[in-house]
Amino acid sequence: MATPILISLDAMGGDHGPSVVVGGVKAYRARYDAKNIHFLLHGDDAAIRQQMQVQGLTDAECTIRHTEKVVAMDEKPAQAMRRGKGSSMWNAIEAVKTGEAHAVVSAGNTGALMAISKLILRMAASGLERPAIVASWPTLRGTTAVLDVGANIGSDAKQLIEFAIMGEAFQSAVYGVDKPTVGLLNIGSEDIKGNDEVREAHALLREDKLPINYHGFVEGDDIAKGTVDVVVTDGFTGNIALKTAEGTARFIGTLLKDALKSGIQSRLGALIAMPALKQMASKIDPSAVNGGPLLGLNGLVIKSHGGATPEGYGNAIRVAVDLARSDYLTKVGTNLARMGEVLETAGKAEGDAA
Repeated sequence: MATPILISLDAMGGDHGPSVVVGGVKAYRARYDAKNIHFLLHGDDAAIRQQMQVQGLTDAECTIRHTEKVVAMDEKPAQAMRRGKGSSMWNAIEAVKTGEAHAVVSAGNTGALMAISKLILRMAASGLERPAIVASWPTLRGTTAVLDVGANIGSDAKQLIEFAIMGEAFQSAVYGVDKPTVGLLNIGSEDIKGNDEVREAHALLREDKLPINYHGFVEGDDIAKGTVDVVVTDGFTGNIALKTAEGTARFIGTLLKDALKSGIQSRLGALIAMPALKQMASKIDPSAVNGGPLLGLNGLVIKSHGGATPEGYGNAIRVAVDLARSDYLTKVGTNLARMGEVLETAGKAEGDAA
């Protein structure tokens, strides 16, 4: 029998709270094999139980842990850390820390989620500064891991290299890619392009001193092409890229729907092409890439979009379950240890040369 998996959910996080979170549980159970999967929902008991009744879920599938405290979507991370103890987000993460849950999913305040997760779970390796959010991006070649997509506004060269290490481990553990190729997102492929941080990281990665299959610089259009398996960038750029892609997907979807409703012939053509259109829609649907793990923590924390639909939240749950079933944490720990050894050796060599 499969090992029982318990997923901890911040039921009050996001723009819609329990309606989407509980709806997401229902969506996950309807689409995926939910045997041996149980959910621990943190938040207002009455609100959660009402939604469970609406969705037809029982106590056999979900356990409620009541709390009235909620981290607001606009709350600053420092404030959330001071006042967040006992909140639905805090308690959901704490369940992973104690070992009760295998992973946590939250659609709440990104900055607060990162700060509280780091405080409770700590980083997976000494010297690792910040977590990074990774997005599983559908491409022409399959799925590319893109990070960071929102946890860090700016990143120096060392942090970009850390992201590369963690992204490689994620892609290998979750998608089974052997020796994933890694690229640094830039405004051009030439060595002189980009800011100082990107050029410095590029120079270090190109030296082949780290266990990374480094491709080099990639540009924005390379993401959808699937030129590399892992695309590394800072959270500011990555978040804009992700939301631009989501907006473009919705724009194309709206135009396509309008065109297919423009006349009788168009409607007939749409009916004939419906299977292919549904397949295409599933590949560009923003909810299909919902669920970004915070990489680098001593535990599995999955960030869902704040405005996710129940179907999108269900996909974030799928990511949590898949990671809980994989050896991702072991692979990340091994790779980060190797990175520390390599950087320490490189630092000693520079000191001797000086």
